[in-house]
Amino acid sequence: MTESKFRIDQVDRNIIDLLQNNPTLTHMEIAEKISRSQPTVGMRIHKLEEKGLLEMQRGVNFKKVDLFLASVTLRTKDPVDIFEMAKVCPFIINCFKLSGEENILLFLTASNLNKLDNMVNYHFRNNKNITNVKMEIVVDIAKDLILPVDFRSEDQNPTKEEGCGEDCIRLIEKVNA
Repeated sequence: MTESKFRIDQVDRNIIDLLQNNPTLTHMEIAEKISRSQPTVGMRIHKLEEKGLLEMQRGVNFKKVDLFLASVTLRTKDPVDIFEMAKVCPFIINCFKLSGEENILLFLTASNLNKLDNMVNYHFRNNKNITNVKMEIVVDIAKDLILPVDFRSEDQNPTKEEGCGEDCIRLIEKVNA
């Protein structure tokens, strides 16, 4: 991994936990809950944000929205290509490199199953560098799950020839070359 990892102590964990459960808490409310001063909490939050460890991200609550969420695991010879696709594809929420036989995990979303199926068929099942593809649709979620969604996917209907958007076409050409 090329990025640095930072250690967080129990005070930082408590602050993060409180903010994850209620992002609208004030510094004073957090200070009262963790028995620290308000300036200490403010300084800690600032340092966590400065290091990129604590971020406020808006997104869609998949527990409450009428969108399909799918996990896709791949066995590929070239995970770099999949990572590049994940950066521009409006259907891919995120991409993870895994250890083991399946070396890529993707989360995808769309308003209908056909779009998800087409995206997986045209990009992964037809890719000569990918030897195994497994797609599963999430049918229930225990806790709120807030993830960013690129609603440009609503305007796309993935095909082998057209891809799923302008940036996607370049990746298809690279894979088919």
